Order: sequence, then C-alpha cells, then structure tokens
Amino acid sequence: MDSLDQKLLTLLKHDGREAVSNLAQILNVSRATVRARIEKLQNTGVIEGFTIQLGDNHPQNPIRGLTMIKIEGNKTERILNQLLKMPNIECAHYTNGQWDFIVEIETHDITTLDNVLCDIRKLDGIAHSETNLLLSTKRFKG
Repeated sequence: MDSLDQKLLTLLKHDGREAVSNLAQILNVSRATVRARIEKLQNTGVIEGFTIQLGDNHPQNPIRGLTMIKIEGNKTERILNQLLKMPNIECAHYTNGQWDFIVEIETHDITTLDNVLCDIRKLDGIAHSETNLLLSTKRFKG
C-alpha cells in the first residue's frame, strides 16, 4: 500500500460515497486509477465494506453507552461471542489496562439499556463492569 492508497483511504473514511470523479480530481489521478485502487483495496481485504455513520440527531437509538468489562480467567472468547449476539451491542473493543473489553451499546430507551446491562452482568465470567452514558459526540473530520 503506497501513499496514494493511504490518501484514498483517508478520503473514503471521511465520505465513503464521494464520487470517483471527485476523488480523482482531489488525488490528481484518473478515474480509472481511483476505481482500480478501490477494487484492489477491496480484493486484498483492506476495505471490507462501506457503511454510514448516523448523526447525533438520528432518533433510532438515542441512548448510547460504553461499558467497560473485566473478565475472570480464560473466558474471554466465550464471553465475546455471547456479547456480540446481543442485539443492542454495536461492537466490542479489546483493550489493555484494567478492562478487557469496552462494549458500545445503543438502545431506544433507558429501560432497554438497563435490561442489556443486566444481561451482561448475568454472563458467567464477568468479574466487574462499569458503564458510562454518552451525552454527545463530536466528530473530527480528516
């Protein structure tokens, strides 16, 4: 992967729907080059897919939180698989330090969030957890 690929990835992370012609103009290359580079990045697994980011004003899941989880013993993979099956868990991040995972949760209401947290605490092997609600999000473009 060269500097052109890196610049292309940066642009696509900012706006995955940017027109190929605009990307080509910004990168000072042909549209065919941009299309070929995107295809190569997809074929090699660097780009797994394109998605959207919902804005803070999107009403579907207004309650968002981060739950830090400490795992007992060697139950990490089993617990991770159980967590990712829960419908309101968006993703789980491995981390270092005190916590084994940071889990992103999105729900429609506080009651559902409470139920998700209860379900997490019921998992065999959860030693400790702590949840912080996300009040607002500021995105840095770049």
